[in-house]
Amino acid sequence: MSDLSAPGFPEEQVRRRARAGAAAAFPPPDAYGTVLFGAGGGAGGRYGAGGRDPLDALRIVPPVFMPQRLARLIDLGREPDYRDVELTTPIGGFVSPLPVYVSALGSTRAAGGDLGLALARQAGALGLPLVIGENVVPVDGYGRLGEAVDRALLGRLRAYAGELPEGRGGIAVQQSTEDADAEVWNLVYSDPAALPLLESGRLAFELKTGQGAKPGLGGMTVLDAASAARLGDRYGLDDVLDGGRVLRSSTPGTFTAEILRQQIRLMRNNFPRARVWVKLHPGRDVAEAARVAAGAGADAVTVDGAEGGTGWAPDAFPAEVGLPLAECLRRLAAAGPPPCLLVSGRMWEGGRAVKSLALGARAVGLGRAALLAAAEDPEAGLTRFAECLALELRMLISALGKYAPAALDRDDVWSPEFSGITAGG
Repeated sequence: MSDLSAPGFPEEQVRRRARAGAAAAFPPPDAYGTVLFGAGGGAGGRYGAGGRDPLDALRIVPPVFMPQRLARLIDLGREPDYRDVELTTPIGGFVSPLPVYVSALGSTRAAGGDLGLALARQAGALGLPLVIGENVVPVDGYGRLGEAVDRALLGRLRAYAGELPEGRGGIAVQQSTEDADAEVWNLVYSDPAALPLLESGRLAFELKTGQGAKPGLGGMTVLDAASAARLGDRYGLDDVLDGGRVLRSSTPGTFTAEILRQQIRLMRNNFPRARVWVKLHPGRDVAEAARVAAGAGADAVTVDGAEGGTGWAPDAFPAEVGLPLAECLRRLAAAGPPPCLLVSGRMWEGGRAVKSLALGARAVGLGRAALLAAAEDPEAGLTRFAECLALELRMLISALGKYAPAALDRDDVWSPEFSGITAGG
């Protein structure tokens, strides 16, 4: 064989494609259901040649003069400190003890079963809003007529609601095009188990237009040949994977500004007692889409940055497709962000959260971090993680001379590498 190698050229990737064909466009099929993809970056990837996340590059910059601290001092009759920061935040019609929610988690084994129930219970006990992601009903069922409740949507709903304190939290049930065929929202809205949430204003339905780690594509699952055969022609099936596995894809849905407006109006009309959330992928027109959604009456608009994770996607998508969250925030800020903007993508510590809040977000979503915390300790891992996050948030917000997340603004962050994201350059 001739020596065709060259410094920096991805020789092994080319050879793998030559051996495996179309299967080489995806991660190894055995990783499906046990690995969450996305959340990375790197040279030549979503952050460009520098390979550094511009949100991480921002600095939190306290001022010297702090009039809000003086006002707090006068109010308290003493010098305030970080323990005086009040983190309670309204999120999409719900009330959360932190400017935090648990991001959409779907049907893969990494997010379902005992771990999914443990996460739901802990999020409920904390009063953090929880999003139940797409594909749970088409893959695992709703939880009726002999279906395994522990993996089904109803199991997560009951686990969460059973721990929820009065007046806190809420569940947002996501629906994609595939979920719409399964009438997921109708099932939940008419279920007696959801009635306490509905009556207390703590049930939302989230329309999903896309996902950060694979914008422009619908949900994807990997099936064995027998499972694929049982589905027949109900879903798009493609025999492109190796190891006898079959790729099942749902359509991403088709949206224009008017279609999005009409969909939100239909949600309002068909489910008048539920809140309406809209999830947007990090598209180049994300600011316009957020404006349309908010103008049509959405209670919350979620933007999933390209750093967001997914259960399955072609390798090219997490690495190369979609805007980083920092750029989404910059475009949203320039256009005027929606009243309740929720953002997600590599959220795991207080600094990144505070930067997002300063740039216009109402709250940040924990996805992979929440799962890791619950996996570390199914009884209290997320609870302790939230305690650490709350301490960081209080200290960082207090250092800025402010005492509530809503008081943060773009003057609180700065970066020479991404100065366009801040007011005044």
